[in-house]
Amino acid sequence: MGIRSILIATAALPAVLVAQQASTPDLSGVWNMQNTARYQSYTFSAEEPSMTPWAQERFKLNKPSFGPHAVEDSNDPVNPTTVNALGCFPPGVPRIYLQPFPMEVIQTPGRVMIVYEFSHLIRQIFTDGRKHNTDLGPTWMGDSIGKWEGDTLVVDTIGFNDKTWLDRAGHPHSTDLHVTERIRRPDHDTLQIAVNMEDPKAYTKPWGGTLTYKLHPTWNVTEMICEDNVNFDSFLKNEAKPQK
Repeated sequence: MGIRSILIATAALPAVLVAQQASTPDLSGVWNMQNTARYQSYTFSAEEPSMTPWAQERFKLNKPSFGPHAVEDSNDPVNPTTVNALGCFPPGVPRIYLQPFPMEVIQTPGRVMIVYEFSHLIRQIFTDGRKHNTDLGPTWMGDSIGKWEGDTLVVDTIGFNDKTWLDRAGHPHSTDLHVTERIRRPDHDTLQIAVNMEDPKAYTKPWGGTLTYKLHPTWNVTEMICEDNVNFDSFLKNEAKPQK
C-alpha cells in the first residue's frame, strides 16, 4: 500500500467510528444505583459464592464494614470511616459499582468512559476492536474492552491485582479474576448491569448478579476526595456536636 493510500485509509477511520457510534445504543448519562434488595448495598447476590480453600482462608482474614460479617474494627482497604483503618485504596472492579455514589457514562467513537464520583476513578472501555493490553501488568481497575451485542454493551475485563475485594462484604479474589459486564438500557431512565465473575483460584464456579441504576438528568458528578473522609469518625465525635 502506498503512502497516499495509507493516508486516505487513516483519514477515513474517524468517520467509520462516528458511523458505528451513531448505530449503537446510547448509555450516556449520570446514574445512581437503585437498591432493589437489601444485600445490594454491599454485595451482588444473596447467594454466598462457593469458595476454594485458598479464598476461604483469605475471607477469614478480611473484616468488612458491611454485610453479615461486619465488624467495628474493619480492615477494609476502601472504607475510610472505620476505626483504625486507613482506607481510600481503589475499590477495583466490580466493587466500584457498590460504592454509594453516582457515576457518569460518556460515549465517544470507539470508547465508553465511566466516571465514578467515588475518588473520581475513571474506566476506559475500548470498543474499537482492539485486544487486551497485556503489557500493563496487574492493575487496580483492570484492562477493559467491549463490544456491542444488539442493545447490550458486553465488557470484558482482566489484568487485576489481588489487593481489592469483590464487594463490600470482604470476598477476595486472585490475579486470575475475569469480570464480564453486560450493560443495557431497558428503558430511557433505567440502566442494568449484569456482572459475572470468574476466578478459578478463588471460586469453584462463576458468581455475580444484576444491579439497577436510575438516570438523574439534573445531576453532575461532583468532587469526592476519599482522603478527606479518613478522619470522619473523629469528626463525628468531636466536631459535629450540636453547638451550645
